[in-house]
Amino acid sequence: MSYVGRFAPSPTGPLHFGSLVAAVGSYLSASVAGGRWLVRIEDIDRPREVPGSADAILRTLDAFGFEWHGAVERQSQRIELYEHALATLSARGLLFACSCSRSAIAGSQPGEEIRYPGSCRRGPIDPAQPLALRLRVEPGIVAFDDRVQGTFAQDIAQICGDFILKRRDGLHAYHLAVVVDDAAQGITEIVRGADLLDSTPRQLLLFQTLGFTPPAFGHLPLAIDSTGRKLSKSQQSLAIEPSSAALCLWHTLAFLRQSPPMPLQSAPLSELWSWARQHWRPESFQGIKSAIAPPMTIS
Repeated sequence: MSYVGRFAPSPTGPLHFGSLVAAVGSYLSASVAGGRWLVRIEDIDRPREVPGSADAILRTLDAFGFEWHGAVERQSQRIELYEHALATLSARGLLFACSCSRSAIAGSQPGEEIRYPGSCRRGPIDPAQPLALRLRVEPGIVAFDDRVQGTFAQDIAQICGDFILKRRDGLHAYHLAVVVDDAAQGITEIVRGADLLDSTPRQLLLFQTLGFTPPAFGHLPLAIDSTGRKLSKSQQSLAIEPSSAALCLWHTLAFLRQSPPMPLQSAPLSELWSWARQHWRPESFQGIKSAIAPPMTIS
């Protein structure tokens, strides 16, 4: 099977350095493999979407010299696929309706990662409330070999329990949408930030349950600020400036420990991309989960 990679940003604002790292890592992985690289806008969470940000993201990618294959897909136009997947799971008795709010569950677990306790497995506690759809998760280890972070294993039932596939507000959950989309688009490897490493077992479980062939995974070092906070969530993070594309790209390659030559900071983008393709060494950042972003990306 030929290589197919992807970059799937959420339109919740302009691109930040952390997103650029994921874009560069996934793009170079696909390019070096002689494969295809797709762009998908993950606009399934409409309440969080910032108007105009999807188009701004695409303009920024274009200004940085990224070249993607085919049309840009948008999750908001793929609702029928998600509903079909839910119908498949429901027919097999793998879904149940849940009236529990996130705040109510979190309130019973102070200071801990939120784990669903199975309250509505035998029926909604309060059927009059808006209902979510959860996947029944049985105890057992889901393990995989990440191409960057190594072997990763998780008992989903212990970590998060039965997880939501359709929210109480009627919107489809991220895990369902991303798995359905990756399967439909034939993605063979997902290269993204290490902040999503903990979510991968849930997605692998869904791939398996829906009968899809799972892709390989590679989770890149997460860009953080000096306090250890994820850069894209930090109030100090700056939007990527297309006018400084070559310099930003150089710093991205340096962040990924590719050791780009200093003169390339001011070289044409085409020259910098050519160098990056010829010298792409994923082994340089293997096992690294996070690193401080360069000063130019933090106010």
